[in-house]
Amino acid sequence: MLIHPDFDPVALHLGPLAIRWYGLMYLAGFIGGGWLGKIRARNHVWVNWTVAQVDDFVTWMVLGVILGGRLGYVLFYKPLYFFTHPLEIPQMWQGGMSFHGGLLGVMVACALFARRHGKTWFEVTDFVAPLVTIGLGAGRVGNFINGELPGRVTDFAYAMIFPQVDHLPRHASQLYEAFLEGPVLFAILWWFARKPQPRARLSAVFLMAYGLFRFMVEFTRQPDDFLGLLSLGLSMGQWLCVPMILGGTYLYIWSGRRVTAS
Repeated sequence: MLIHPDFDPVALHLGPLAIRWYGLMYLAGFIGGGWLGKIRARNHVWVNWTVAQVDDFVTWMVLGVILGGRLGYVLFYKPLYFFTHPLEIPQMWQGGMSFHGGLLGVMVACALFARRHGKTWFEVTDFVAPLVTIGLGAGRVGNFINGELPGRVTDFAYAMIFPQVDHLPRHASQLYEAFLEGPVLFAILWWFARKPQPRARLSAVFLMAYGLFRFMVEFTRQPDDFLGLLSLGLSMGQWLCVPMILGGTYLYIWSGRRVTAS
């Protein structure tokens, strides 16, 4: 049986300023994504991106992730609570970010960036798809450090006790997600990205693969106390993944048909 180390969520104190591990994971994701984007711009010449455009897009991505992630949490998970406590919406240091909201935020950022730089929307989303995996994996490591979003109770041999939650053995679902959403998803997308692909193909693979990985891991993750399980015994996270999987499947077929038609 494993025991969660119960890390201090604050990595560093600078006078009255507390720098949290979770924030550092976001920072690592943005820096890593920008670094990987510059590698793509230099080595994958067919994508028609410059290093300067990558630097510009990172700013848009930061805004999309933070604003979309927070608003997604507010609207998808606790709309009634925040309707009566609107002043708490900006208090992100209290926790509460939604991947699916962040995804929508990045999609909007991609549209605005595409318009500014004379690119199509799918040119941008296809370029970005492999880059976000660094942030996804790092974010889940941040969840683990904080001891938040623990897994369901299990008799699995490598179950973990999260003392800050209770003393029951649980799945370390944050690490499952970190592995699948980080290195595994990156390997899949980078394999596709290593040569030119039909327009929207990388975006489609991202939606399908992430949706499937998240849907599966949710079976080991403890549902939010304030929501529990919804229809058909599925969690909110799983229901939000359904349109991702279906949309990704449609895009994959559509991108293949465009190649056949041409």
